[in-house]
Order: sequence, then C-alpha cells, then structure tokens
Amino acid sequence: MPISPHVALLRSQVGQQLLQLPSVAVLCRDTAGRVLVVLERDSGKWCPPGGVIEPGEGPEEAAVRETLEETGLTVRLDGVRAVVGGPDYRKTYANGDEISYVSVVYDGHVTGGDAAPDADETLEVRWISLAELGSLPKEPFLELLVRDRVLQ
Repeated sequence: MPISPHVALLRSQVGQQLLQLPSVAVLCRDTAGRVLVVLERDSGKWCPPGGVIEPGEGPEEAAVRETLEETGLTVRLDGVRAVVGGPDYRKTYANGDEISYVSVVYDGHVTGGDAAPDADETLEVRWISLAELGSLPKEPFLELLVRDRVLQ
C-alpha cells in the first residue's frame, strides 16, 4: 500500500508538513553476495525493501512484513547493520509531502517465497551485485547507504 492508514491520518491533520517516521530496510544477500532490491513505482528508482513501522509494530516485525509485501519473499533477519537518520534522510515526495526517516537497517537472508513485485509500490524485484548497483538509478536512501558504506 502506498500510504499507511496511520500516515494518512497524520497527513489529514498536518498536511504536507515534515513528519519524522520510524522505518526499516532489509539488506538481503544471496550466496553470490548480491543484494535484493526493488524498483519503486513512484520514483522509478531502485532501493532495498522496507518502509514505515506501523503503530504497535516492532521494527523486526515491520522489516519482515515490508519485505514480504514488496518482494513476495520471506526473510530471516541476521541483525542490525545500521541505524540512520538526520538531514540526509529527509525526502520530499512528488506530491509535496515531507518526510524525515530514522531507519533501522537489517541484514537478512531469504528463507522462502517467490520473488514478485507487489505491483502497487514495487514494479520489479532483482538481485544485483555491488558492481551493477553503480549503473542503476537509485533512490537517495540507497545512494546514502552506499556513500556511508552501510552497504558493502
């Protein structure tokens, strides 16, 4: 789903003003060391699976849920790789909504499922090498993970 009911409720009260939201991302790797990424519908750019932590939901639960929703794959989390946030992790969407993310980034690996985009938020699911990553259009979040050496 493009916007959670919780965020929609907040937006109905604050409009497009800046919201700081807790979020998660999962860096899954396969046996060849490739990273699982999704092509986002709204931006046309690649990023790791992830999203906003819903009220009452733990970060680990959100990470597993978001990955399943966006990729069709179930994952096991292997620990926290990084927690990121701050001015670089601020985003203004095409509709003018402003968001500042504080994101828990997990390492993980796929345990089941069939890779398939949800066709709502994601258009494609792909395993890519770090070398291939350089030539793909990336969401700023993924660019930052590369720049800050979170994704190595």
